[in-house]
Amino acid sequence: MNYTVLLGNHLLNESMEMALFMKKTNRRLLASFIFLFTILNIHHAYSQSKESLRYEIDAKRGGMTYTSKDALPRGREFKRLDSSYYVGWMFEGTYKYEHAADFIGFRMAAEQLEKASLLMEKDFKGALRTRTSDVMEYIKNMQRHRDWDYIAYALMQCYSNMEMPDKVWNILQRCKKNDLQDEIYLDTYNYLAWTVHRNRFYTSSKYGFLKNSIEANEQYANKLLDSCALKIKRDGQLNKTIFSANYETEKMPAVWHYKSILYSYQLNIESGGFYYEKLRKAGAFPENNYATFCAIQCKFAEAETNYNIAKQQDAGDKRMKEAYYYASVLNTYKNENKVGIEELKDLIKANGSTPGFGWYNLALARNLLYDGQIDIAQRYAMRAAQFKEIHIGTTLGQSHYDFTTSLLQLMLKMKEIEHVKFLNKDWWFSPTAISQLARLTVEKYTLQFLIINQFAMNPERDQVIYKLFSTESTVSFDEVWHLIEGFSTNYFLEKFEKAVQDDKRIHVKRYYQLFVAKLLLKKEEYEKASAILEQLLNEPKVDNTYEKLFKARVFEAMIQCSEELKEDNSELKTYFVNTYPQLVPYSGIAIAMRLHSNEKSIEEKSIIEALKKTNIQLTNDLSADAIDVNILFTKKGSVSVIQYETKWNQQVITPLTEISYKDASSVAKQLPFYLFNIGNDDLQIGAKKEKEAKEPI
Repeated sequence: MNYTVLLGNHLLNESMEMALFMKKTNRRLLASFIFLFTILNIHHAYSQSKESLRYEIDAKRGGMTYTSKDALPRGREFKRLDSSYYVGWMFEGTYKYEHAADFIGFRMAAEQLEKASLLMEKDFKGALRTRTSDVMEYIKNMQRHRDWDYIAYALMQCYSNMEMPDKVWNILQRCKKNDLQDEIYLDTYNYLAWTVHRNRFYTSSKYGFLKNSIEANEQYANKLLDSCALKIKRDGQLNKTIFSANYETEKMPAVWHYKSILYSYQLNIESGGFYYEKLRKAGAFPENNYATFCAIQCKFAEAETNYNIAKQQDAGDKRMKEAYYYASVLNTYKNENKVGIEELKDLIKANGSTPGFGWYNLALARNLLYDGQIDIAQRYAMRAAQFKEIHIGTTLGQSHYDFTTSLLQLMLKMKEIEHVKFLNKDWWFSPTAISQLARLTVEKYTLQFLIINQFAMNPERDQVIYKLFSTESTVSFDEVWHLIEGFSTNYFLEKFEKAVQDDKRIHVKRYYQLFVAKLLLKKEEYEKASAILEQLLNEPKVDNTYEKLFKARVFEAMIQCSEELKEDNSELKTYFVNTYPQLVPYSGIAIAMRLHSNEKSIEEKSIIEALKKTNIQLTNDLSADAIDVNILFTKKGSVSVIQYETKWNQQVITPLTEISYKDASSVAKQLPFYLFNIGNDDLQIGAKKEKEAKEPI
């Protein structure tokens, strides 16, 4: 066979196969090209459609604000048009945020806002991170900047209100990266500092962004505020040609605001006062915070003035109004509990179960407790314990809330014990009283055990509780005493003696001295205690209007000292009653009273006999240093009525009051307390309802 021919045939076959392969390849390429061309056309058409939809959405949002009433339906409409565009998610989220008042509401808002933030960063990262001093360039991106500013702010607030500081930190870190040159709602570094301060008592083991001590966290928060000041200065260089040459001056008060909070917490009165003065001059004065700053210095009159101003202010959201809560503490100090009770009832009725409801009920329970209305106070304390509070716009968190609730319940239990003893001066001969006291004492010790165990885990106890009049304390000095009473007398004596020497707040020192004297009483060192109390009694700087509770506790301790030292204390007792009569039945101190009454019937005599069994020393001696009690029994038609009043040297202690009754045994238990100006809120509510029922519609 001719190899040349064979080779030629082989090459011919290969050429034909190659031609066939190329033909198939060209067809595939053509098909691929056609497919790609089709896809590009579809994508282009889709892009054009998407672009036109977004243009339509932007046009429809027009002048809508984030708080518009139609934000919800508009947001849902925008999501139907283009669910990949952040605007619909933003408006639905901001609407839900503005209307949220509980955990579920903020969670639903956060879901929408988180989606909006992610979509926005995906599509507009470049625009968000643009920083420029060129007016036209800034205007081109301004809407995106404004949207991110509010989305991030609202999302941060949602997480904060749900007690999710790690998520708060995460969104603020994203804000740091975007680094807007003008933040209106956001103050990224300020809120970072606030988040650290609000969680200062935790460590990095719980939240990775924290340091490992309260002191280190406070230093970190302060550095973040310094970073905010630097950012404002850096932003000011760009914005002075766009907004105002005074940009830095206008923004700095926000930093001073948080500086004042940090220094007040640290009890650095000089630095705190410096920043409050700067805020006053800048026209950005926070009356509520300044009121607390005054209260921690025992400047109670100035504190009350500023709390009253703060009560009239609206923060723009459903946050707790701290001024009302802290005013309840001042009312206990000045013995205006009845005023506080009426104010808080009106507030609770007006606000319903919005954030702050639990705190207001705790405040109401406090004023009722110090007014001696133990049973009613217990109801409001229980209502607060069962309420899931949302802590908006405050450094007060759930741990503060739980502690305050538990401590008030403990105090109420202590008062219940004294209530039984007061009604039965010979209680140790009464099996019923002994049984009641045994049960209540077990309940008291159980509460103390739970509180102390809870409290032992609180790293802030030295700074906030044992340090009297701290900015973050939610209880009064008197409540602190009830907490520590009966525990480690030597430990607390050493601590408070040191505080007398070290604390630079002049007016606070006398409260530590009172604690020292009462602890010396526990140690049966009566002469030492008496010397301190005598000094406190003659202290000229005591405010007779705002420190009645302090004076009453001094009188009470002096009476106890004098009884142990076998000294006459009749005058001290009358001063005690005159200063704060509601405390007397729960003090264990027997007060001399001259009874003037007109009982005639068996029922009326039974009421007076019950009064004689109480821990009141009734006397007929006109020369004795005693309280005069006038009780008049009358009838109004078929209704039995008692009129009563108590006086001391013609000075009214309990004003002339009239009550009607049906059950003599019930009023016999209540009347002894009424004589000490203790109210009965249930009777007042009942009388009000009866009056309203009689009025014509």
